[in-house]
Amino acid sequence: MNFSIRQYPFDNNLESEIIDNHRDFLNWPLVYFLEENKTKEAYVGETTDVLSRLKTHSKSERKQKLNTVNLILSDKFNKSATLDVESNLIKYISADGMYSLQNGNLGISNHQYYQQKEVYWELFKDIWCELKSLGIARHSLHDIDNSDLFKYSPYKSLSKEQITGLRMILNCLLDDSTKVNLIQGGAGTGKSILAIFLFKLLKTNLNDFNESDFDENDKDIFHLLESVKQKYGDLNMALVIPMASFRQTISNVFKNIKGLSSKMVIGPSEIVKQKYDLLIVDEGHRLRRRVNLGSYFGTFDKNSETLGLDKYTSSELDWVQLQSTKSIIFYDQFQSIKPSDVSKESFYALKNLPTTRNEKLRTQFRVKGGNNYVKLIHHLFDRSINIDDPKINIGFYDFKLFDDINEMVNQIQLKEDQKGLSRMIAGFAWEWISKNDKSKFDIVIEDTFLQWNSTDKDWVNSSNAINEVGCIHTTQGYDLNYAGIIIGPELDYDFSTQEFIIYKDRYKDKNGKNSINDSKVLLDYVINIYKTILLRGIEGTYIYVSNHNLRKYFSQFIPIYQEKDEQQAPLEILDEPTENTVPFYDLEIAAGSFSDLQSAGDAKFIEVHNLNLPHDYFICRVVGESMNKVIPNGSFCLFRKYTGGSRNGLITLVEGSDIFDSETGAHYTIKKYSSKKAVDEEGWHHEEITLEPLSTKTYQPIILRDEEMLNFKVIGVFVKVVR
Repeated sequence: MNFSIRQYPFDNNLESEIIDNHRDFLNWPLVYFLEENKTKEAYVGETTDVLSRLKTHSKSERKQKLNTVNLILSDKFNKSATLDVESNLIKYISADGMYSLQNGNLGISNHQYYQQKEVYWELFKDIWCELKSLGIARHSLHDIDNSDLFKYSPYKSLSKEQITGLRMILNCLLDDSTKVNLIQGGAGTGKSILAIFLFKLLKTNLNDFNESDFDENDKDIFHLLESVKQKYGDLNMALVIPMASFRQTISNVFKNIKGLSSKMVIGPSEIVKQKYDLLIVDEGHRLRRRVNLGSYFGTFDKNSETLGLDKYTSSELDWVQLQSTKSIIFYDQFQSIKPSDVSKESFYALKNLPTTRNEKLRTQFRVKGGNNYVKLIHHLFDRSINIDDPKINIGFYDFKLFDDINEMVNQIQLKEDQKGLSRMIAGFAWEWISKNDKSKFDIVIEDTFLQWNSTDKDWVNSSNAINEVGCIHTTQGYDLNYAGIIIGPELDYDFSTQEFIIYKDRYKDKNGKNSINDSKVLLDYVINIYKTILLRGIEGTYIYVSNHNLRKYFSQFIPIYQEKDEQQAPLEILDEPTENTVPFYDLEIAAGSFSDLQSAGDAKFIEVHNLNLPHDYFICRVVGESMNKVIPNGSFCLFRKYTGGSRNGLITLVEGSDIFDSETGAHYTIKKYSSKKAVDEEGWHHEEITLEPLSTKTYQPIILRDEEMLNFKVIGVFVKVVR
């Protein structure tokens, strides 16, 4: 679809400019983008009467600050196309971060489209490229899709189910007999999006809404909002998020949205400081009671006493109700993961009060396997599935069981390169020893050595997250593209009784198990943990199971990962590159000691499919037996070019120029890399790098110290064997 973007000053001459240059578009659907380049404020809209709409904007005090208008024009536009482009522009401009939008966030619910949305999406991609070339946008759509500002944007379109929930919440605010609105929904049903959408809606000035823009189904919401504004004025409100990591993420989102502030996102302890007109609680199942609180006991007791509550019987749920005139609480009993969480009985009691309104969200928005994938996960852990049952159709959702932990780690690394936001997550079955000693590894499975998350604040977005493993506490509430789940040795399966087994001594979360005497109770918590983290991945979920019997049980219902046929086929070495090729350097990289660089000559090329950025990879042949547990002798191996970041625990291709023989030039080897601070025999402190073989035969590790490290360089990170 052809289009053009024309830019004009937003001043008194605009009307004549449009009449002179775009007479055919005076009563034609178009999209416009008003901006002010210095303050970086903007407004996005669509109209079929451009002169009238822009004249109305010119009378608005806020929009008078905007000095430039960009008209997006096409003689192929229809109303559906402009509605879709407008909706996407609002979402992506907001998440791009260059401009702060004056738009309200009502009136962008899902529309009925004249054509398939895919047609409009292709158009929007072209428009976005043009906006980038004009300096109006700065990030790619792919990068924005993976950003928190986009994932948790208050400008997201709401589903019919979410709009029903929104309508009920506004009615709750207007109903003097209602104090609590309890909204139940499983992982991925859009609870956080609805909470953030509602918060932005209530904090937006009514003058920023145009009633004429709304679908007929939305207009009653506009009038409900008018009534709420008239009743409460500017609501004193806060968004309560119990988990520190997720709270930090949403605080960062609020900081970048006009009209919102990071101070509006608080933890439960801050509730005590003041009274609120409205408290919106996301992840309400993680509110705490006085059980297994560790260092938080003192603060909890002080807060309860400040509010005049019995510290032994009260909970943070009580604090919410006591400190707010109204509260909206989003809750999922299957995401309660430890004894300190408020009991489900407390929520049931709240649900049945006459002052509580109840609503449910059922539609799955996160995982592309949809509600059927959620059903499969619940059936697996509830033992309500049999091998003879018809298979649950999860479409093209990438759900795989791995026999080899190292292969799963490699595949998650590959998905990170292809899709971004791909992370490893494990059950809490290993101590966090690397917290105080970065040279140590927490999770050791066969020949794979991994470390827990190096930070507990917004770990998913931290720089080294791809090389670490998160847990339930650092991933609950987050969306990922791919999740690699390690089910630890604390959970097993007994085929004779057809029951899951929990080994309390292997479960390492002390606050998650102390005071629990009934193994069934602990089992329920642990199963809730795995159900929750298995619902993180949008595109796919990979699983490695530590215990044999449990792996065997899962293998009856989950496809086992197999190398793709193309990886087993003979490799064709090409002289010229194509779209799917990576460079092949004819080097025999030694899987033994450092070896001489062989003459490579000009690079050849080998096709490797499903790589998002082929130029970031290369292939070499590995010879020798010192890595034969991972790499068979003579294998062609794919490497990702190393550009920085942690290398500990990774299999790396390294260059050790002049380390052993100054006359032979560069040397290369492939080994598992680790580094640490060490003390020699004389008590001197120094850095030490260990290159460890992974072999069925006896090989000594290569240890580099002092001057040997000066000419040492990591070239690439091993991804997989391609043949």
